[in-house]
Amino acid sequence: MTSDNAAGMRAILDVQKAAHIRDGAPSAELRIDRINRCISQLVKYQREICDALAADFGHRSKDQSAFTDIAGSLAPLKHSRAHLKKWMKPEKRRAEFPLNLLGAGARLEFQPKGSVGIISPWNFPVQLTFAPLANILAAGNRAMIKPSEFTEATSALIERMIAEVFDESEIAVVTGGPEVGAAFSGLPFDHLIFTGATSIAHHVMRAASENLVPVTLELGGKSPVIIGRSADMDKTAARVMAGKTMNAGQICLAPDYVIAPDERVGEFVEAARRSIETMFPSGLKDNDDYTSVINQRHYDRLQGYLEDARSKGAEIVELNPTGDAFEQQPHHKIPPTLILNPSSDMDVMKDEIFGPLLPVKSYHVVDEAVDYINAHDRPLGLYYFGSDKHEERRILNATTSGGVTVNDVIFHVGQEDLPFGGIGPSGMGAYHGRDGFLEFSHRKSIFRQTGFEILSFLRPPYGKMFKNQLESRLKD
Repeated sequence: MTSDNAAGMRAILDVQKAAHIRDGAPSAELRIDRINRCISQLVKYQREICDALAADFGHRSKDQSAFTDIAGSLAPLKHSRAHLKKWMKPEKRRAEFPLNLLGAGARLEFQPKGSVGIISPWNFPVQLTFAPLANILAAGNRAMIKPSEFTEATSALIERMIAEVFDESEIAVVTGGPEVGAAFSGLPFDHLIFTGATSIAHHVMRAASENLVPVTLELGGKSPVIIGRSADMDKTAARVMAGKTMNAGQICLAPDYVIAPDERVGEFVEAARRSIETMFPSGLKDNDDYTSVINQRHYDRLQGYLEDARSKGAEIVELNPTGDAFEQQPHHKIPPTLILNPSSDMDVMKDEIFGPLLPVKSYHVVDEAVDYINAHDRPLGLYYFGSDKHEERRILNATTSGGVTVNDVIFHVGQEDLPFGGIGPSGMGAYHGRDGFLEFSHRKSIFRQTGFEILSFLRPPYGKMFKNQLESRLKD
């Protein structure tokens, strides 16, 4: 990172800020036009996006990329386009009595904040760039984007896609490594959204605080699955393993560990094995539907988790339908692997896994599962499987997480009318739908006073009416 790079980023931001001041809040039509440009580019470059993602991962399912990164970007953009005119309307609020009876009024207007910085991650680099953009543009903002250096080909393609249809005063892309990211975090944006690891979020938030930049942090954590005694195990295992194998588990909302009743752990293992055989009947190593771990560093990290767990007494169950030899492969694929009887001192139970490894714990009574979850950081997602409504309510009331999916995993993030965000170490702030529009808007309070001089008694000299009013307000 050179001073020229830092100065160049600041110059782009200054151009955006000046344009925002000059042009003011964009019309609904301009906001829709900007969203449409994003939609058109995603449709136009869909093949290149899938190719770039496959190149960056070594191997990544192109069908999955089309579903998660392309369709997963188009959905929030289209949702914002359809609803932003309604979201933009001022919201009437109640003026205090008796002013409201005398013509006074109160309302909220939703004003663009200005220029929003987006730091997007490597696991879904397209979706986690364009989904925030859907709300940022709907709210009338401009944006600067810093994509991940781990997905170099995809980041370069995003830069080209944006530059082709946007002036830098509207949206700009800045590429580079950690030094560029650190400098980007320190720019005086009007808002900054970061999606990534909790450990990096500390640095991002610290840098943003130097300019009092408000932040939205979309992080992760160890999202648990609680399996109730009433759960349909075949459906449960199929849905858990589908979530765990999507993108090879490299999802901030991936099920990170399972807690099952003592007597049903073996049943879950066998059902999970069957689900992998059903999804990948021809095996995993050369299967186009099964994605690789992003790079050697993360591959080594995951192998280290397995060795640590094995050395500390865990039972390792590899779900490898055709017995593929993964030590002989051109990529970094790891088969879905269950870790049974994990102990709290194992690294796999301390860190967010971000890979196709799945520890499976057991409980006697469901309160043990609740207590275990509450003894650790609040997760981004929580998943409950079962038909016992009383037990479901107990878990929802007794635990705190960013969001919940009942009888499946991850799906709450795909509901455009639900806010998506974490709590505590799993994040702060939320976006998607109207909640995202509000996240990236300044909610300006406006009060219009009555023309009557009914409040003149509040001005000096303070007389009897003032003192009577004050006395009435000081009572309990």
